[in-house]
This record gives sequence, structure tokens and C-alpha cells, in this order.
Amino acid sequence: MASACTQGLDTGFVDLGYMKVAVLGVVQGISELLPISSTAHMRIVPALFGWNDPGSAFSAAMQLAALAAVVTYFWSDVRGLVFGTIDAVKRRDFNDWTFRFAVWIALASLPVVLGGLALSHTLNACGSPLRTLPVIGIACIVMAALLALAELYCNHTRSLEHISLKDALIVGLAQTGALIPGVSRSGSTLTAALFLDLKREEAARFSFLLGLPAIAGGGVYELFKLAKAHLDAHGWSVLAVGLVIASISAFAAIWSLMHILERFSAWPFVAYRAFIGVVLLVGASMHWLS
Repeated sequence: MASACTQGLDTGFVDLGYMKVAVLGVVQGISELLPISSTAHMRIVPALFGWNDPGSAFSAAMQLAALAAVVTYFWSDVRGLVFGTIDAVKRRDFNDWTFRFAVWIALASLPVVLGGLALSHTLNACGSPLRTLPVIGIACIVMAALLALAELYCNHTRSLEHISLKDALIVGLAQTGALIPGVSRSGSTLTAALFLDLKREEAARFSFLLGLPAIAGGGVYELFKLAKAHLDAHGWSVLAVGLVIASISAFAAIWSLMHILERFSAWPFVAYRAFIGVVLLVGASMHWLS
């Protein structure tokens, strides 16, 4: 079913109503922070139930739910970064590791911010060619293969305290891949961090902390565009329900991811991503996903 448009912005979530958006909020919250592609799930789940595509505006705004979950789960890290950086500036100690790490995060966020602005109209347009099922399916399979290579050929021994500006920029560049639906921000940054030989749980921690500026910026920017498009009160209330539900499920997703990586490996996500990619490609070719 076609998605709705509000002044050219893809706002299919409004027509879905509260209950359906609540269900999609659970799916979005979980898949946004796990390396499994939220966009893929936002296409599969509505298609299976015969619902409208909630649209890219919904997925982008839901980043605020991811932001709330990441800040809550990693509060000690976030607090340490903020206050440690402020303290370093006051002392004019620009060699302080916390200050340098905060600067590296800011610099590493520039590529995805610039790329997001450049592709904004294409990504959020109604019927965007980048949101087609074959594109998302291929992206899922490619990322599954890269994550598998990171598991097979990399030594997961480094800790976060050993990273450099070069490491941060590499993961930051990898984050731009998330602009392609199906790649997944969590998936691209986690995979890049694993290729840098970080321990699995440290790679996830680095991925989330580095992604905070992009997640916050993307979510706020999307709210600004929805306001500019004059989304009505009903639309805002539907979005609010999705945000609350997604925040709770996103926190559960982080907890699950960290425990899986600490105790096992990323292989469950490799298998699942490959499976989702195949489902999308087969579903598109057989016309039971549209």
C-alpha cells in the first residue's frame, strides 16, 4: 500500500493510528539499535500485515527514542564525557583523553551529517528509490557478509582506551553507510569497530557513543521538517506514542546486544541479517512483499 505524503514528506505513519504505530514502535526500537536494519523491518512487518509503509520520516524521528535509550544505558560514559570535557576546557588541558575523545566523536560525526543533508530529499521523498525492497535486501546481505568477515579474521583484543583519531574517523566514515536503507547505523559502525580489532562489547560501546551526535541531530532535524510540513495534532500524538514505545524497546535491545556480544559473538546477527535480506529479495521477486 502506498504511503501518505505531507508536503512531499513521507508520513505514512499518521494513517496507521495508535495501535499499529505502537507495534511498529516496538519493532523500530529493537531493530534501530541492533545491527539488523530497522528499515528492513519497517518494510517487512507492515507488508506482512497489509499496512501502509510508515515512511522514512517515522524511522528518522524514531532516532530520538534510540537517543534516549543510549544515553540512559551508557549514562556513566555520557556523563563522564560531558563533565570530563568541560573540566578539561576549564583547566585548558587539551591533551586530556576525555577531551580528545569528545573532539574525535564530533569530527567523526561530520561525514554522516553532511551526507544526510545532501541525500535528505531523496531519502525522505515519497516513493524514494533507495527504499525499494531489492536495495534494502542487497544491503542486508552485504552487511551480513562484512560482519562475518570481521568475526572470522579480526582479533578482538583492543579496548576503547586504546583507540586513536584515525580509528574514530574510520568508524565515522562507516557510519555514512547507514544512509543507505538496509545497511543499519549500528551494523555499519559495529562492523567497522570490529575490523579495528576492538573487543566485541567495546566495539558496541564505541559504536553507540560515536553515534550520539548523528542520532540526536537526525531525530531533531526530522522533527523540524515535520513541523515545517505542518503535521497536525493527530499526527504528532501518533508519533509520540511510537517514540515512547520505541524508547522502552530500544533500551531492551541495547541490554540484549551487550550481553550477547559479551557472552557469545556477532554470529547470530550475521545469520539473521542474511535471512532478512533473502526474505526481502524473494518477497520482492514473488510479489508478496510490495
